[in-house]
Amino acid sequence: MAGYCLHNDVSEREYQFERGGNWTKGKGCDSFAPMGPVLATKDEISDVDNLRLWLKVNGETMQDSTTANFIFKIPYIISYVSQFMTLLPGDVISTGSPAGVGYGLNPPTFLKPGDVVELGIDNLGVAKQHVTA
Repeated sequence: MAGYCLHNDVSEREYQFERGGNWTKGKGCDSFAPMGPVLATKDEISDVDNLRLWLKVNGETMQDSTTANFIFKIPYIISYVSQFMTLLPGDVISTGSPAGVGYGLNPPTFLKPGDVVELGIDNLGVAKQHVTA
């Protein structure tokens, strides 16, 4: 494993829920998986199980959690995924999102053109994306 980085796991909910079939088609649109700004090697992160992660939309905090709340630890995720596919250098495994995704809110909230998404994880930097149509 090379290391850790930010990954904004963007989803197109209409593709996932309103068009039937598998949810993965809502994850693969152009520009839907921005990563970075840095790749921290394993030795640069002292406790991967205790990193704060957060996400804001237009300055409002939507997600604020820590990696301590992950359902599965990273070594388990790697072991599990490797049962179904060969992992090669450059492959990325996204660990998922903490509570606070817009679809799960009441009422559901979705990104719209002009929104600004900012996210960060301790020791991995901060990223900002502008939503376009």
